[in-house]
Amino acid sequence: MSQEKFPLVDRTEPNLLEEIFDYSLPPKIRFDGPVVEYIDGKPVEFDPQALRTRDIFITDTTFRDGQQARPPYTVEQMVHIYDLLAKLGGPNGVIRQTEFFLYTTNDRRTLDRCRELGHRYPECTGWIRADKGDFRLVREAGLKETGILTSCSDYHIFHKLKFKNRRECLEAYCAIVDAAFEAGVRPRCHLEDITRADIDGFVLPYCERLMRMSEQVPEELSVKIRLCDTMGFGVSYPGAELPRSVPKLIYKLNREVGVPSHRLEWHGHNDFHKVHTNAVTAWLYGCDALNSTLFGFGERTGNPPLEGAIIEYISLKGDLCGIQTQVITELADYMRSIGLPIPDNYPFVGRAFNVTRAGIHAGGLRQDERIYNIFDTTALLGRPPRVSITDKTGADGVALWVNEYFGLKGAERINKIKVHKIARWVNDQYELHGRMTSISDEELEAKVKEYLPEYWEKYKGKAAS
Repeated sequence: MSQEKFPLVDRTEPNLLEEIFDYSLPPKIRFDGPVVEYIDGKPVEFDPQALRTRDIFITDTTFRDGQQARPPYTVEQMVHIYDLLAKLGGPNGVIRQTEFFLYTTNDRRTLDRCRELGHRYPECTGWIRADKGDFRLVREAGLKETGILTSCSDYHIFHKLKFKNRRECLEAYCAIVDAAFEAGVRPRCHLEDITRADIDGFVLPYCERLMRMSEQVPEELSVKIRLCDTMGFGVSYPGAELPRSVPKLIYKLNREVGVPSHRLEWHGHNDFHKVHTNAVTAWLYGCDALNSTLFGFGERTGNPPLEGAIIEYISLKGDLCGIQTQVITELADYMRSIGLPIPDNYPFVGRAFNVTRAGIHAGGLRQDERIYNIFDTTALLGRPPRVSITDKTGADGVALWVNEYFGLKGAERINKIKVHKIARWVNDQYELHGRMTSISDEELEAKVKEYLPEYWEKYKGKAAS
């Protein structure tokens, strides 16, 4: 018999890979070496070790792009959300900046109220059109930085903005940047539709010009570049061509044009379900800023979800870095209260994101919640794993529901044999009565009172409200 290529490593104790799956944190993302692909014969790579020490961060556009997908927030709502963003990102500024419109009285009043809170982070910045007259609004608001829309694909240059040629467009944009310098405001140039642009023919010459202009001003005024994947065309796949390759876009701007990592920012859209992966890929390859919105809510299909970026940040860094993760749940509850729809199965914050209906999953949760829960959602999000009772749940699920609902721990927890009458009643609802909805907590509470009166009397004071 030939020797086995992969002999079994027998064990009597489990190897739970806890160096990766530390239940107290989101699972760590570890790399086993540099990742390399090539463009024009040159390596496009990221160094995992450098990523650990780089000052990557998150920026927010909930009040700008996020407001383009819903009715306007009130002043009070925006101030409250801003306050929670500061609390979530923590003292190290993991959520570094947020941007505001400046065109209405409410916009300007909101900006003033947010700054009155005295938070260092997120820093308040503006957003204006590529119009010299708009700098009056930035100066009056006393902002140090503003975004400027500078579309870069020929779809926009010729068909939307009606420039006669690219040279005319480039000069117009550079004149706006000069106006920002004169006003003492750092310009953040938003390269709209970059993943559908002529990279070598327009984007690189334009950004090279911006870098030369930045050499003539103090560092605090030097141009930032926001790469806007406006239609979600970006891809992270190795070997993909420009303009769609996220790694190659970052490489070209960072390594060949010389835009420093801390002045590069990725802004994506989710038209092809790639928004989070593309944004994190930008982080990996040398773009320090990931622009996002709360719960991904933005124009059309939305933007990178801020809470997803927070969890990814922790996974990459292997540490909370001052982030207060439970604020994610607080933000979700508040956003629901003011009318933002969040699907029940939405990761981290949906009402059912860590609720199981399958009996085999419920059995696993009953034995050890790590089996079917992604991390300690009780500690990190204030959301213990739960079970929703249906015809698929079985006695394991009913036992888990009773234990969680009454807060039973250790030796107090009951097994599935104790709840067989309740489980039989559940099955009868579906088999005999044709029920099509989940069993409610109120119904199950009544059945515990009926079939387990001794538990009801002993533990009813612990029952969830």
